[in-house]
Amino acid sequence: MGPVYLPVTTFYRKLIVILFLLPVTHTLHAQFLTDMIDTTTSLGKGILQLYKKFDHVYITGYIQPQFQVAQQKGTHSFSGGDFAPNSSSRFTIRRGRLRFDYAHMNKEDQVSLYFVFQFDGSERGVFIRDFWGRIFENKWQVFQLTTGMFARPFGYEVNLGSADRESLERGRMSQTLMKVERDLGAMVSFEPRRPDHPLHYLKLDAGFFNGQGLNATQEYDSFKDFIARASWKPYPLSKALFISGGLSYFNGGLFQNTKYTYEINKDVAGKKEFVVDSVDGNFGRKAPRKYYGADMQLKWKHPYGATELRLEYWRGTQTASASTTETPPTLLLEPYYVRKFDGAFAYLLQNIVNNQHQLGVKFDWYDPNTEVKGQEIGQGGNNINATNIKYTTVSVGYNYSINENVRLMLWYDFVKNESTSLTGYTGDIKDNVFTTRLQFRF
Repeated sequence: MGPVYLPVTTFYRKLIVILFLLPVTHTLHAQFLTDMIDTTTSLGKGILQLYKKFDHVYITGYIQPQFQVAQQKGTHSFSGGDFAPNSSSRFTIRRGRLRFDYAHMNKEDQVSLYFVFQFDGSERGVFIRDFWGRIFENKWQVFQLTTGMFARPFGYEVNLGSADRESLERGRMSQTLMKVERDLGAMVSFEPRRPDHPLHYLKLDAGFFNGQGLNATQEYDSFKDFIARASWKPYPLSKALFISGGLSYFNGGLFQNTKYTYEINKDVAGKKEFVVDSVDGNFGRKAPRKYYGADMQLKWKHPYGATELRLEYWRGTQTASASTTETPPTLLLEPYYVRKFDGAFAYLLQNIVNNQHQLGVKFDWYDPNTEVKGQEIGQGGNNINATNIKYTTVSVGYNYSINENVRLMLWYDFVKNESTSLTGYTGDIKDNVFTTRLQFRF
């Protein structure tokens, strides 16, 4: 006996379609569903209520497959991570993101609650990237409270999403000091939502964070990082010219797990080296991490697209280890190193022909130790190692928006390190990288 096929009524065919489309059809209107189903029945009313609930869910995602070629095998790179010791070319999935946004509206159709969950998948594994909720104050429509795992409110580039950023990666300084960009904490924001508010263009963010970001599986001390940013949204200087900018402040630190602290000192002969401070009072103190940032953006719109200039500068003090200037993911059992740093990012973006074609030039530098320069690093066998070398990167690229869902990116990174007295770093290392990437987005 063959398979038996049961008849499906018109109503149930419609019901199946509706239930299948509910998670993704947030752009439909409830009236459309009312016309399709009988809302006088309890089943019909239930379907409509389910639609209204899922109507506020927004699902987005993107994937970034890419092919890269480095100057030599085993290149140490900030363009998607280091190459394997015996490889100078590779296919990778740089990022594969899936994001769920949910908004809850009050009776006046104002957003009162916003929730985001995003994770990243690639050949390296699956990781959580965003997991936060936001409460909106709707009496004055100016305040918000955000808590969970989200991007630190410091600088412009850190908060520019990877799917929207015109360059392939954030700068070396961003990747080092704000690795993975996100942290666990709580933040209060002042952001007027009414267009007629006199401070409509102003946004203030201030919050406290654990400090280790996604590099650590848990908070390892009681010190919290305070981060604040004051920014001015794009303001029209004319019909075609817009300006925006911001100031950022970071005041944090970490529990010093040893009594040994190294800082740069100059002896009577003028030689610079790291000198240890080993007083017992160092143990348990708050090792400093203080950053200051300023940024500005200019955008000129014209018939064939836009021209945009972005400038950003950071400076401050970072405490880490002898071998890296990244914030430690666990409490160090080795001596702590305190360094003064600075760095910058500059973008020049130019549409050509139309807004589908864009040329870009990006310049960034990161000097992890501004107290030593060039030949002073490793001079006379001192203890200033390669961690303190300044790097400058000039990236040139072309972006082609094939359509609203696909973008082709071709970029070449010219990476230059300062010449030092260290073996292996007396000249420029061969660490340039070419990348071709296709970004698929929905």
